Amino acid sequence: MQNLLIKRRLLILSTTGILATPPLIAIALRGHQLFQYDDTLRAPDEKIAALLNGEQLVPPPPLPPEAFASREVEQIRPALVDASRDWNLLDPDFRTRLLLAYKIMHEQYGYQMALLEGYRSPDRQDRLAKMGSNVTNAAAFQSYHQYGLAADNAFLRDGKLVISEKDPWAMRGYQLYGQVAEQVGLTWGGRWKMMDLGHVEYHKPGFVLGRRAAALQKVQ
Repeated sequence: MQNLLIKRRLLILSTTGILATPPLIAIALRGHQLFQYDDTLRAPDEKIAALLNGEQLVPPPPLPPEAFASREVEQIRPALVDASRDWNLLDPDFRTRLLLAYKIMHEQYGYQMALLEGYRSPDRQDRLAKMGSNVTNAAAFQSYHQYGLAADNAFLRDGKLVISEKDPWAMRGYQLYGQVAEQVGLTWGGRWKMMDLGHVEYHKPGFVLGRRAAALQKVQ
């Protein structure tokens, strides 16, 4: 067997090289495709320019409280009536990016967005956490909501909130919204293991959630 291998070594090496070439080419091409895909998630140049130049965007008019008290809304998002929808409590950089996402969704895709909840107090966060993991897994100071860096959003259709992803129109909207949110530099909850399709948050440079949470808890 050794003599046979030695005699046929050139043939064996050539065959091994031929067999190994296609997988190597596939890996190289796959890396190229991934790079191209990631590149498509970036915002168009004009949108980035508008964002960096501090485009003055105005929050949409507030909805009446009864819009958040319907049976459909309560089933999907309990205790939403007393949630904060004050845009002024959001981090300015996050607010600008979120409003830009609203603008793109409306102008390019015809979806009117609505803010369900922005800033969330530590007490409210704890109350929601006690309602179960289907509401939230985060306790006080473990959520970007406490720092004005997160928001939950839905759609308006004929003056009514549409939240459920069982609605095909809303599901398409969430998919588009996720793309737009990532284009303007936000993190979309639709990519999480426990998906939260309407949730976006801003991982602001220099801000570390765990570190800030520990500091605030020490103060208390």
